[in-house]
Amino acid sequence: MLLFTPGPTPTPEVIRVAMSVPTIHHRTPEFEEIFKIVREKLIKIMDMPEVLMLAASGTGAMEAAVTNLCKSHALTINAGKFGERFGKICKAFDIPYTELKYTWDTPASIKDILHEVKTNPKIDALCIQICESAGGLRHDVEGIAKAVKEINKDIMIIADGITAVGVEKIDTANIDALITGSQKAFMLPPGLAMMGLSQNAVSKIEKAPKGFYFNLASELKNQRKNTTAYTAATTLIIGLKAMFDLIEKEGFEKFYEDTKIRAKAANAALEAIGLKIYPKSPSFAMNTVYHESAKEIRSIAKKKYGVNIAGGQDELKDKLFRINNMGLIAPYETAWALNAVELALDELGIRKYDGTANSTFVLKVFKGV
Repeated sequence: MLLFTPGPTPTPEVIRVAMSVPTIHHRTPEFEEIFKIVREKLIKIMDMPEVLMLAASGTGAMEAAVTNLCKSHALTINAGKFGERFGKICKAFDIPYTELKYTWDTPASIKDILHEVKTNPKIDALCIQICESAGGLRHDVEGIAKAVKEINKDIMIIADGITAVGVEKIDTANIDALITGSQKAFMLPPGLAMMGLSQNAVSKIEKAPKGFYFNLASELKNQRKNTTAYTAATTLIIGLKAMFDLIEKEGFEKFYEDTKIRAKAANAALEAIGLKIYPKSPSFAMNTVYHESAKEIRSIAKKKYGVNIAGGQDELKDKLFRINNMGLIAPYETAWALNAVELALDELGIRKYDGTANSTFVLKVFKGV
């Protein structure tokens, strides 16, 4: 079975082998050395002055960022289930918030955001997804962050990059907290969250520590010494080191370029067989298609051709299908997944199979799109 869901992604064999070694204790020089290497690489990848690793899912890091960086009023962007989650976190901790809501295929408007920032001086944090994976949407977070900072440099920009980090190089010049998770582009099992922090964010965290398990001031103090405040996710951190070693054989720039080419080629292939790419601003993380028979297409692809692709959520549960594009994916695997979709369309009587998806994808990849 080919796993093509946008998280968890499949874990390569070399990573599984690296994680299969006997467990080592997290309070030892041996593990501290591994932690140090991974931490330094994460700082470089995220291009931020500080980084934290938390034994949690990405949602844990979202909670930690909101509770540690928002002191008065949050502005949250809801264009899907994960943008909605930022609002739910604020509500759970009685943090006042204003929510800007968009349809799941529509990116956030800079104009709307700046209007809120200008009219509500209490706003001290903006919470937004880089890729809203509910619909495969890419927000212009870099442009939004820059515009917000020009109005008030003290507003914390909290960016959920869970399905964006490792997919493309993100401009973090105006981002204060950049969040990701192990089970996405880094192709590990779930359970490890990572967060890059700006110097302004670090200052805010250290000035007014908040929380217990997600007390980021305590974590910063410990992780600067290559340890953690509480038990570290040792096996996952060992796996992350192995994944970075694997990517670095050809370099992160090629990793990002290959991801972009695959994403664009796959979208072209899907359009070539008459399918509609759902988001107006697609992320490279996944290929998201709207179709009335999405549920049936997924079912045939899985049962008959061994390709497990994801559906949508809520009212779009049976109307979307999402093909993962995160991580080290061989082009022939994506070609197989696209072929399965086209074959499913034939079986459903929607379009006669003629190999168009496969040939379009291969040609686009060969040309570098």
